[in-house]
Amino acid sequence: MSDLPFGFGPADRDPQRRDEGGGGQDPADPFGFGALFGGAGGGSPEDLLGKMPLFAELQKLMTWSGGPVNWDLARQGAISQLAAGHQPTSAAEQGQVAEALRLADLWLDQVTELPSGIERTVAWSRVDWLEQTLPAWGALVDPLAERVVAAMTSALPAEAAQMAGPLSGVMGRMGGVMFGAQVGQALGKLADEVVTSTDVGLPLAPAGTAALVPQNVDAFRAGLDRPAEEVRLFLALREAAHHRLFAHVPWLRQQLTDAVHAYARGIHVDADAIQRGLEDAMGGMEGGFDPQDPDKLQQLLGSGVLEPAETPEQKAALRRLETLLALVEGWVDVVVAEAAGERLPGHGALAETMRRRRASGGPAEQTFATLVGLELRPRRLRDAAAVWGAMAAQHGSEARDRLWSHPDLLPSADDLDEPLDFVGRQGRRSDSDDEFDRLTAGLDLPGDDGTTGTPGDDAAGGDGPEAPREG
Repeated sequence: MSDLPFGFGPADRDPQRRDEGGGGQDPADPFGFGALFGGAGGGSPEDLLGKMPLFAELQKLMTWSGGPVNWDLARQGAISQLAAGHQPTSAAEQGQVAEALRLADLWLDQVTELPSGIERTVAWSRVDWLEQTLPAWGALVDPLAERVVAAMTSALPAEAAQMAGPLSGVMGRMGGVMFGAQVGQALGKLADEVVTSTDVGLPLAPAGTAALVPQNVDAFRAGLDRPAEEVRLFLALREAAHHRLFAHVPWLRQQLTDAVHAYARGIHVDADAIQRGLEDAMGGMEGGFDPQDPDKLQQLLGSGVLEPAETPEQKAALRRLETLLALVEGWVDVVVAEAAGERLPGHGALAETMRRRRASGGPAEQTFATLVGLELRPRRLRDAAAVWGAMAAQHGSEARDRLWSHPDLLPSADDLDEPLDFVGRQGRRSDSDDEFDRLTAGLDLPGDDGTTGTPGDDAAGGDGPEAPREG
């Protein structure tokens, strides 16, 4: 977990800067939130907002009522961060991306049973990526922000809670601004790095839309000494492979989202631990804790004692999310390697660059570490790739891809510890299924009529399990 999730704590921790302009309390800003907007402690929030050239319309954003994160502010902040280096895409880049994705799909057809998931191809600028993925980020982040706000509010000292009561509406809007500012900063940084719409391992683009970000593809290629066409095609293979999974594994998108939301539901406050931490923090303040002193309140918020402790439910959700993301990335690595084969001479170097990028904290790790405390471990990705590679080698690509037909068939986190044991069990299961099919040939069992039921399913009123014994 980050020390200050979603930016809770003072915006400026430099005491000298906080003290400039006087230490008196501003009645219009009793909690010192003006520091969030670059204020020096004096003047009304309206005056402070008026001094911000990047957020000239921030006063309108203070009326936000669309949820726990002010997404108007997040968007505006991220775009202002991207403005200096923004490069719109050209018609030539659109054509190059479309051709690369078309060829990638043709190559993937030869190595996987899953059909293409691409309905349209686009070349995005960094701002395009931001605009097109914001709805997906909203669905992921809003539940987390809502739970964090509730946990932090319930953990406030009694004195602060009493003060906050009459100003709950203002504090709610301020919370939205705080979240919006931090999320916007994170997404602006992410937009500088992502090379495809699925670079963070999640389906962020509209369904069926495959995209590359040419400006970031050029940055990815820098220093690799590989032709631009080869790098573009390698990344197009990865993008097209992701889309095959997300388009034809109907439960995958929802499972990933549910894991993030399960983490959010697990956020709660250990009142005793919070109380002990508050007592220690307030006791350690010079002159004691004074709820009327905005600097003391900001010091308390920034101490970390109000951060909710990670719960067993959260740990389980993160483990499930980490495993599922590793399985997605591992499958993509394997099928891209098979599709590239001898066609891309530089595939080995490009794949190694991608592995190093992930190991050093690429976009996925940075984003999830900020938003949900998840750190993707390269070991899990290697283990997942080992499972998929061994499945194809021992049982064929069709058996490998069939594991995506139901979440219960996928390797668990424990299975990734012993990939070859898992693959061996799949072989025994396949042999058992073949023997079952031989013994029950010609019997009218549940599932033989083309439905999704399987032989022996309890849905048949209990008659299914008896049929094999009668045969």
